[in-house]
Amino acid sequence: MYSLGSQSDDALAPEGEFDPDVNPEPGTFLAGHDVLAGDDHVAFHELTRALFDERGVYDMTFGYNLADLNRDTRHTEAGYRYAVDADDRSVLRAEFTPTTPFCPQSHTLTIGSFRAWNGLSERHDYDLVRVRVADSHQRSESINEELCDLEETYLETGELPDEDAADAGDTTPTGAPF
Repeated sequence: MYSLGSQSDDALAPEGEFDPDVNPEPGTFLAGHDVLAGDDHVAFHELTRALFDERGVYDMTFGYNLADLNRDTRHTEAGYRYAVDADDRSVLRAEFTPTTPFCPQSHTLTIGSFRAWNGLSERHDYDLVRVRVADSHQRSESINEELCDLEETYLETGELPDEDAADAGDTTPTGAPF
């Protein structure tokens, strides 16, 4: 059993490989879009790991960079999947599936992901990375509404809103082992 902040490198699949058995199924946010798989998924996910490391997007429950959740063999239905938007090839869609439908970190992790990808947009080929939490999460509707608002502000201004303002509505403890 693993507790808060524990990690076992033995539980992580090898880096640089796409194994559909250790990645979540694409959900409704990615339906009808060009879902990345194989080398395309690996390339964007390796960049994601570097951006998340730089911006501190870490899963406090498991004590690792959130991108490593896609490699965690204990949670084969959790992590990020990506798709190129069918209507605008300059937009990437990213859908986060948490380990449980009540994961209290989903709000913080998806906003942190949005901020990392879009705040360092010069490091990838997309004008915008749209982020949503999977429908299976109990608060997906409210979290996704907030992500839509964050996205609209970013598109209108070209700037990411102040971090403190973005986190003001989140009263969920981020280190709870769920």
